[in-house]
Amino acid sequence: MSLTLKLSDEQATVLQAKAAAEGLSLDEWIQKLAQPAHQPAKASASQSDQPRRHISEIIRENMSKVPTEIMATMPKDGASEHDHYIYGLPKRNP
Repeated sequence: MSLTLKLSDEQATVLQAKAAAEGLSLDEWIQKLAQPAHQPAKASASQSDQPRRHISEIIRENMSKVPTEIMATMPKDGASEHDHYIYGLPKRNP
């Protein structure tokens, strides 16, 4: 289906600017607007090209970037006593 809209030059410029701000062509931007609310937008090409990874892989990758001197200051009982370190509650096993 095709649709023809009569817009002023100013209106067309505004719509093109809004589309460009999202990195889309005007046609792509209008098609995105026309999607039903319950239908999610398609993933961008950069997201869909990357294979899905398990969250543990992402965590390991991010933690490998933490300097060793920072890791040395982390508490050894951080997992078992997280309430103490996050919320300031008394330690369960002092």
